[in-house]
Amino acid sequence: MTFHELRTGTGTPVVLLHAFPLDHRMWLDVADALEGRTVLAVDLPGSAGSPPDRPEPSVDAAADRLAAQLDAAGVGHAVVAGLSMGGYVALALAERRPDLVAALGLVDTKSTADTDDARANRLRIAAEADEQGTVAPVRPMAQTLLGASTRNARPELQEQVAQWIEEQPPAGVAWSQRAMAARPDRTDVLAAFAGPAVVVVGAEDTLTPLDQAEHMAAAASAPLVVVPAAGHLSALERPAAVAAALDELVGRTDAGLNAG
Repeated sequence: MTFHELRTGTGTPVVLLHAFPLDHRMWLDVADALEGRTVLAVDLPGSAGSPPDRPEPSVDAAADRLAAQLDAAGVGHAVVAGLSMGGYVALALAERRPDLVAALGLVDTKSTADTDDARANRLRIAAEADEQGTVAPVRPMAQTLLGASTRNARPELQEQVAQWIEEQPPAGVAWSQRAMAARPDRTDVLAAFAGPAVVVVGAEDTLTPLDQAEHMAAAASAPLVVVPAAGHLSALERPAAVAAALDELVGRTDAGLNAG
């Protein structure tokens, strides 16, 4: 797993966990907008910057590797924000190493497990990626990850997402899909989380839509931020809005730690 220090600043550090099938680069614009904050971004196992080296695909294994990296870097606690697959890893980390998670930012993700149909589709895609040795099974995601407003007004962003997808290793695509397919429902983890949280969702997100965000916000008693004219990659499509939500979360976190 590769760490990238995108910004150096004050307050509780922010750790950004990316979506599938991308890598830390999807967070660069958000990091630029988080002025004055220390921002770390991670290439999760299976991505271009971090080939999987675990025999069993597992979101928990990714969380354990993240915990080891944070320990090694001397990061005692952080605001952990994850988008989509990154959110699954953030929730796993909150369950397995709650001491490291000062606050949770859950962006275009969900706390529930896959349905049987969704799980079967992930396993099908994983098998195809392995058999074909290409990212062809996930190429259509360059469109589905983005909202209609972005696709219509910013075709260059769709081209960028398509390029990032092409740069991912097929074996990593398969590993990540199997890892996500195996994850449990962690709504109870979210409900029991003691720190501050925020839930963010693109208004045009069709992959983890508003009802999933509302479910998490209710479980965590957390504010819900709906980002207009954005799809599943709200952090890439509307980085200023997502950065503002995370900056507010860091402010609440720092205030709580100082009060304590």
